[in-house]
Amino acid sequence: MTPALGSEPFGIVASRLRTDEKRILEAMDRRGVAYAYLDSRTLWHTLQQHRPERKQIVLNREIGQARAAAAARALEAAAALVVNSAQAIETCGDKYRSSVALRDAGLPTPVTVLALTPDAALDALESIGYPAVVKPLVGSWGRRVARLRDREGAEAVLEHIAALPSPAAHIVYLQKYISGPDRDIRAIVIGDEPIGAAYRRGPGWRHNVARGADMTAFPPSPELADLAVMATRAVGADIAGVDLIEDSDGRLHVLEVNHGVEFSGFQESLGDRVSVAERIVDHLVTRHRSCSG
Repeated sequence: MTPALGSEPFGIVASRLRTDEKRILEAMDRRGVAYAYLDSRTLWHTLQQHRPERKQIVLNREIGQARAAAAARALEAAAALVVNSAQAIETCGDKYRSSVALRDAGLPTPVTVLALTPDAALDALESIGYPAVVKPLVGSWGRRVARLRDREGAEAVLEHIAALPSPAAHIVYLQKYISGPDRDIRAIVIGDEPIGAAYRRGPGWRHNVARGADMTAFPPSPELADLAVMATRAVGADIAGVDLIEDSDGRLHVLEVNHGVEFSGFQESLGDRVSVAERIVDHLVTRHRSCSG
C-alpha cells in the first residue's frame, strides 16, 4: 500500500477533492485531526506486506464505484477500518443487492424485479403493470433511468438496452412506479443517527441534485428517521444517504441507499443548523476511540 497507510491515525481516499471532500478535510484541520490523503489513482497494495499494529480509520470518498470497492478491499486487507466497508459499498453499488437487503430487513420498498434479459423484462412488466421505472444495476445521478408508461414505450427502451455492448447491461432492474407528491426525500445517516432530511424537487420526474433539483430541509418524522437508520443498517453502512418516496396515501418507501453520499446541496438546505462534515469527523473519531480502547 502507499507508504502513507498507517503513518497517521486517519486517512481519506479520493481521486478528486470535490466540495464535499474539502469540507471534510477542513473540518479535520479545524479539529487538529491528523490524516493522510490517499489518492486512489496511486494506491496499490502488496497482500503479503506487514500489517500495522495500529488500525487506521480510512474514510472512502472515491467517486468511482468499482475503484471505491477495490480500494476498500485493499485497505481492509492492510488492516484498516474503512468507512464505508467494502461489503457496504458493494451492496449499495448494486441496486438489486441493495433491494434484497432492504427487503430482508422488512422495509417498505417498491415492487422490484430483476429480469435476466430484455425480453424477460417485457414479460415482467406485463405482470407488475405500468407505469414502471427501469434503472441500470450500477449507476448514479439518475443516468439511464427511464419511466415506462406503456408497452410501446417499454419495447423502445428495452430494444435500446438489448443493443448495448456489455452483457451485464442486458440484465434489467425494474421497479413499480410509485405515484405521489412531485418530490422525493433524502435523509443522511451518520453512525446510526439521522442528522436531517430534505425534500428534493426537480424540473422533471427525476429529482437528483445533479440534474438540477432543489433541496428543502425539514424535520424528519420519527417514522422517517427510523426507516433511514434501518435502511443504513440493512446495507451495513456507517454513513449513508437514504432516498425515500411517498405514495399517494403518504406512506414512505425506501428507494435506495447511497454509500458515498454527496451532501453539498443537503448542507445548503440545512444552513448552519448542523455541519455534515463535522458530524462525519465526529464519527471517525468515535470509531478510532473504540478501536484504540
